[in-house]
Amino acid sequence: MEIDFIVYLIITYLLGSIPFGLIISKFFGKDIRKEGSGNIGATNVTRVLGKKAGLLVLILDMLKGFLPIYIAKYIFDTKLISLLAIASVIGHCFSIFLKFKGGKGVATAIGVLLALSFKTALIVIMFWLGVFLVSGYVSLASMLSASISWVIINFIENNTYFTYAAFIIGLIVIIKHKDNLDRLLKGTEYRFLHK
Repeated sequence: MEIDFIVYLIITYLLGSIPFGLIISKFFGKDIRKEGSGNIGATNVTRVLGKKAGLLVLILDMLKGFLPIYIAKYIFDTKLISLLAIASVIGHCFSIFLKFKGGKGVATAIGVLLALSFKTALIVIMFWLGVFLVSGYVSLASMLSASISWVIINFIENNTYFTYAAFIIGLIVIIKHKDNLDRLLKGTEYRFLHK
C-alpha cells in the first residue's frame, strides 16, 4: 500500500476514535462513562444530559464517519475506501483515546454509510426509525439495521467491496450490542420510548 493511503487510514481511525460523547459530557461536569448505561454514544448522552446534548453527539459522531470517507471517494479506489470505512467504525468502537474501548458504532456507521451510498443510508435510517417507533428500543433498531445494511448496499450499489465493508461494520455493531441483546432476551433492556 502506498504511504499516502496508510497515513489517511491512520487519520481516519484517529478521527473515528474521538469520543465526542465523553467530551460533551465533560462540559456538563459529568463523565458519561459513569452515568446511565456507561456508553459514550448519543443514546446514553440523551438519557443523562438531555436531547440537545444527545443530538450534538449524534451529529458529531456521524460527521467523523462521513467526512473522511466522503473525501476519500475523490482520492482512492473502492477497495481502499472500504478499508477506510471499516477503520472509521473501529476507531469509534475501539478508541485509542479510551484504551481501545468505545461506543457501539451506530452513528459513526450511519455517517460512513451516507458517504458510501446515500440511498442505502436513507433506507437504513427509515428502517431504523420504523423499528424504533414500533418497539421503543434503540438497541433493537440498531442491531436489525446493522444486519440488513449490507444486503441493501449490495442491491443499491452492486459493489462487492462496499458490501463487504457494510457486512463487517454491521457485524462490529452487533457484537458491540451483545449486552443489549442479553437484556432484550431477559426483558430488562432500557426502552427509550415507553408504551
